[in-house]
Amino acid sequence: MKIARFSIQYPIYTWIFILFALFGGAFGYLSVGKLEDPTFTLKSALVITAYPGATPAEVATEVSEVLEAEIQQMDEVKQVTSRNTQGLSVIEVEVQDTYGGDELIQVWDDLRDRVSDARAALPSAARTSTVNDDFGDVFGILYGVSAPGFSDAEIWEIATFLRRNLLTVQGVANVQIQGLPEEAIFVEPSSQILSSLGVDPSLIINAINTSTAINSTGFVSNGPSNLRVSAPSAEDSVGEISGLTFGFQGEVMNLLDIASVSRGRVDNPDHILRHNGQEIFTMGVSGLTSENIVNVGQRVEAELETLQPLLPVGVTIEPIYEQHQIVEESTGDFLISLALSVGVVIAVLAIFMGPRAAVVVGVSLLLTVLATFFFMYLFEVKVERISLGALIIAMGMLVDNAIVIAEGMQQEMRKGRSSTEAADLAANKTQIPLLGATVIGVMAFAGIGLSPDASGEFMFSLFAVITISLMLSWLVAVTITPLLGHYLFKIGGLDADDSGYDGPVFRSYGWLVRWALKLRWLVIAALIGTTVASVIAFGSVKQQFFPPATTPLFYLEYKGVQGTAIATTSQDVKVVEDWLAERDDVAAVTTTIGRGLSRFMLTYTSPDSDSSFAQLVIRATSEEQIPALRADLDQFVINALPWAELQSKRIIFGPPVSSDIAARFSGPDADVLRRLAEQAKEILINATPNLHTEYVDWYEQELVTRPLYAEDRAQAAGVSRGDVANAIALATNGINAGTYRERDRLIDIIVRTPRAETARDGQMLDQLVYSAAIQDYLPLDQLIDGFEVVTQNPVIERRNRVQTITVNANVIDGLTPPSVFPEVRSLIEAIELPPGYFMEWGGEFESAGDAQESLGSQMPLSFGTMLLITILLFGKLRQTAVIWTIVPMSIIGVSLGLLSTGLAFSFTALLGLLALSGMLIKNAIVLVEEIDVQKAEGLPQKEAIVTASVSRLRPVILAAGTTILGMVPLLTDGFFAAMAVTIMAGLGFASILTLIGVPVLYHTYLRKERLAEAKAA
Repeated sequence: MKIARFSIQYPIYTWIFILFALFGGAFGYLSVGKLEDPTFTLKSALVITAYPGATPAEVATEVSEVLEAEIQQMDEVKQVTSRNTQGLSVIEVEVQDTYGGDELIQVWDDLRDRVSDARAALPSAARTSTVNDDFGDVFGILYGVSAPGFSDAEIWEIATFLRRNLLTVQGVANVQIQGLPEEAIFVEPSSQILSSLGVDPSLIINAINTSTAINSTGFVSNGPSNLRVSAPSAEDSVGEISGLTFGFQGEVMNLLDIASVSRGRVDNPDHILRHNGQEIFTMGVSGLTSENIVNVGQRVEAELETLQPLLPVGVTIEPIYEQHQIVEESTGDFLISLALSVGVVIAVLAIFMGPRAAVVVGVSLLLTVLATFFFMYLFEVKVERISLGALIIAMGMLVDNAIVIAEGMQQEMRKGRSSTEAADLAANKTQIPLLGATVIGVMAFAGIGLSPDASGEFMFSLFAVITISLMLSWLVAVTITPLLGHYLFKIGGLDADDSGYDGPVFRSYGWLVRWALKLRWLVIAALIGTTVASVIAFGSVKQQFFPPATTPLFYLEYKGVQGTAIATTSQDVKVVEDWLAERDDVAAVTTTIGRGLSRFMLTYTSPDSDSSFAQLVIRATSEEQIPALRADLDQFVINALPWAELQSKRIIFGPPVSSDIAARFSGPDADVLRRLAEQAKEILINATPNLHTEYVDWYEQELVTRPLYAEDRAQAAGVSRGDVANAIALATNGINAGTYRERDRLIDIIVRTPRAETARDGQMLDQLVYSAAIQDYLPLDQLIDGFEVVTQNPVIERRNRVQTITVNANVIDGLTPPSVFPEVRSLIEAIELPPGYFMEWGGEFESAGDAQESLGSQMPLSFGTMLLITILLFGKLRQTAVIWTIVPMSIIGVSLGLLSTGLAFSFTALLGLLALSGMLIKNAIVLVEEIDVQKAEGLPQKEAIVTASVSRLRPVILAAGTTILGMVPLLTDGFFAAMAVTIMAGLGFASILTLIGVPVLYHTYLRKERLAEAKAA
């Protein structure tokens, strides 16, 4: 293939390619979708079933067990877990990694069918199950809206107005409102009046229920047309509900005569939200996946500016998280980093190859990057953290092909050949090896690209961008680079017998190679010894799954004593809010009590609903101030709230992990599981000082008061257990009797005993119970034998239909989970388990293991392909052995780099190591190919090795130098720093391996030619 000759002889086609790269790349960059983090499919759905009044144990056995048994018959299911609390079952169904996002729709439809089929086997009191398959939606634009002084109804109107208008904005997929005041209409019949009249409370409840129902009617004939007859309208105000009438003993009674009716907030709301101490509701906006989030965010901001004058005075909208601004800032930083990288590459090339070669290679690099953006747009690869980092990682790799072609072409033209001949010679000799080496570089990342798990999907854009850019770099190198060289390189300057490599640097390197060949066994021993020492030293490198995020946000999570009222939780965390408000290094604090926020970023996991739980999302003024702020905060909360569990957490890049270290115990008996969990918790507390916030996910057992139903007396009086339960419900939270409709808002109507009657001591025993048999009221204490206080598990977790309790802990700041995990692993694994019980590890150990296992399952394919390409390039095994022998030695530079910088070997660093192997193989291929060419031209093996090595010195050094310097901008990026150091340090030593190790191994492995040469001498 004479591609280079064709590109010079027919420049019109090459110029079309150049213009396509310029304008197509600009169009691609402006049009491609932009996100903060790459999307990955949450392959889970929730099956939620309410079972009012049931204990967690009853929910687990009567609801979750039935549904789980049906769900686990699906072939697509990987794992089923359930969380069972008072009156509620939440089952999480996780689908196997092999199913893509486009296949999940059918899977969820099948899941709904399974859940529907199981409905008949559920208790009659259980509500209809709902399947939520979109709880993973990301509302990356999150605002807090405060409206002090406005009524609850007015706040709802404001929220409805804002949501309705934002949903009309182009590109907005959904708007989620959270934290609105929870109102109800309370009907409180007087116990004294009910008792004196003998009115059955069910009459009131049924009357309210009937009055608020909507019923269909029909038509009547009206001449040639039909006239629709509507049903009587439902009550449309609290006043009208107060005037509701109902029949009793042949008379009509007015509700207001026996009960008071009021409207107000519920005593124990599910959710409380504050921002900087001010009560708010949140408004989360999610964009369509096909839209650029930056554009969507700008449109949302413009719409809010338009709506602001229409809002009542005093309503303020403050941003909590603005993904579009973060994306815009990151892309701006990328452009700066890109310009720096290109500038560094051109500067280095100008110094070592001359300004003309620098322009040729620099322009080739720029066109490659631009064309990459077009194909990213074409293949819908978004511009986000991973893809931008991939471009910078690829920056140094992209110039390799252009440097080799430009170097060869320039040298041939200096010998007097025409540009066409020079390009033809340089390209024909190297284009196939370069193509094979480029594919090998791509395949080094194939393991992560083909990995089906969440980590692989999260990092897929890395593989996609590397693949696109490297393949384009080869195409540019054999087409555009020769044409630019044709325009800029000069002919002549070297004598016919001058190789162009007679400078002092080249002569010194040639002398070094000759000595290395003479002392090859010493060199090999040194390489092997250094490799072994580096592997040993690598054991001292910190290990990590994914690094903390650089976003200046972190969390403080509060967990009070199980059963703590939400009002008490709110008072406790108010102390922390006040302390943070006085700090200069705190920009904002958003507090969510009772449940989590909307998922404002992909890696955020909303905590489970619990009145004793609160989370503070703290925005520091800068990311650098977080460690000191966290340390002060941790110390403050220990002293201020010693009775609660509190822990501060950094946001982690990558798929979320619930805790750093987690041990799961599974088995049939809840009491045995608790004993095992307590043993494990004691170990986590006492075995090492490097852990904190040790807790059990079932929490502590809570006290429950239970009436002792006096069966004989109660049945004789015609009072059932249900009658007793209803009487107690009236005296506590009340009974939901219907729904009040206020346009699109639904407000519960609750019948309950007046609060003034329930405030006195002993009121529960004085509660009256209606007996339909005697049509009169009886005191509760005549129907029960008192109350007993028992303990019960507030939460029962199940995993694949087996009760599972998890003990969690987090490592102290400055350490990583893998460094602390060995301190407790053997001790917990030594816990004696009764028959039928088993233990397994969760936390980061499990997540990292799953990710590495998934990656490892793809490695045989990717490395096998790399090996096969190497063999096909040379058609010989010895040359292949030379190249692959030096691959394990790349660990030398990696160990030195990570140990010297103190960075952890994270999942991204593992990818850097794979990329390093591809770069090393690529450089080695080009050198070995050149040695074979020199031998084919008649040189003895030793001279061929020296000549080829000297001729490849500049391309190897320049490729390594540009790659290393091009990665400097990534050293300040928390996500890519470890990867950058891995590649920079590894490639620095890999250059020595290429320039010294490859010649020595080549001369050693090709023994037959070496002995023949020695014999001839």
